[in-house]
Amino acid sequence: MISARDFLDDGVKLHGHKCSAMPLGLRAGAAAMNKLGINRTGDHDSLALIELGDKHFATCFADGVQMITGCTFGKGNIQKLNYGKWGLTLIDKKRNRTVRVVPRAEVMLASTKTAFFHNYRMKGVPPTKVPLEVVEPLVAKVLNAPEGQLLKISKVFDYPYQEPPHSFSSFVCEECGEMVVEEYGRLKNGKKVCVPCAEKK
Repeated sequence: MISARDFLDDGVKLHGHKCSAMPLGLRAGAAAMNKLGINRTGDHDSLALIELGDKHFATCFADGVQMITGCTFGKGNIQKLNYGKWGLTLIDKKRNRTVRVVPRAEVMLASTKTAFFHNYRMKGVPPTKVPLEVVEPLVAKVLNAPEGQLLKISKVFDYPYQEPPHSFSSFVCEECGEMVVEEYGRLKNGKKVCVPCAEKK
C-alpha cells in the first residue's frame, strides 16, 4: 500500500512550502494508486488527469499528485483539464483501467473557513510566511483523516487509452537560432521558424 505520509517531506521540498492542499494531492494520488493496484511510475505507465484551473486556491494539490504518482509535466503524463475542481483521474495505461478520486466538498468547504485561508492567504500573505503553528494542524488533519471522510473514490472502470506518438524530430529556427520540435514549426516569409518568431510583427 502506498502511503501519503512517506512522500510528505519530499513533497514539501518539491512544492516549496507547507499547506494542506499538497498533502491532499498526496492522499488522492495514494488512494487512486492503491485502488488500481499500481506503483509510482518512473516512465509513462500512468496518466494523471487533474481538474484544476488557473489562479484559484488549492492548486497546490497538483504537486502532491505529481510527487506520489510519478506523473509529471516533464514526462508529459499529467494533464490539467481546467475545470476549476480538484478531481484526479488516474489511468493505468498498461491495463486500460482508471479510477477517479475527488476530495469531498465538505472537506474543501472546511478549508475555506480556516485561519490559514482567511487570515493569511486571502489577505495576500505568501504561504511561506504563514506561521507553522497555523499550518501544521491542517497538514496533520489531512494526513490523519480516514480515507472515506476525506475523499470520494470511484469504482475502477475501463478506459481504452491510446498513446499518441512521441515526436523526436526537430529543427533550428531560421530567425532566433533555437531548437524547435518539428510539429511546432511555422513558415514565415519562406523561412522555417518557431511559434514566437512566426507571431512577431
